Amino acid sequence: MEILTLFFLFIAFELFESNWQKADTLHGVILNNFKLYSKSIFLFFICHMSFYYSIYLSITLNNFGFWMSSIIIIKFLDIAFKLSMMKKLSQGIDIMEIMPINIKMTLVFRYFNVIIYPITFLFAMEIFL
Repeated sequence: MEILTLFFLFIAFELFESNWQKADTLHGVILNNFKLYSKSIFLFFICHMSFYYSIYLSITLNNFGFWMSSIIIIKFLDIAFKLSMMKKLSQGIDIMEIMPINIKMTLVFRYFNVIIYPITFLFAMEIFL
C-alpha cells in the first residue's frame, strides 16, 4: 500500500480519537473518556483505534525502529494513564484530586495528535531522511 494512503488513514484515525474526546477543558476530556469507560471497557479500548493502527503498521511494514516504536509506546502509556484515572474515578475519587489543574483545550492542543503522530510515522518510514 502506498505510504501516502497509510499517512491519510493515520490522520483519519487521529481525527476520530480527537473528536470523541472533544471538550472545552482537560477535565471534560477525562470525563468523556470516563463516560465511554463506564459504558464498557471494551468500547473504551476499541475507540483508541490509532493505537491498533500503529501496531498494524509496525507489523505489516516490518518497521520496529525508534520512531515507530516511539509512537506505539507513547500511545500505550497514554491509554495506561487514562485507565488509571478511569479506575480512580470509578472508585468515587473526585476529578480535582486526580487532575488538580483544569487546562482550557484550545484548537491546537485538541488536535496536536493529528499533526504529531502522522508526521512521526513519515519519519519512521524515512520520508524526510
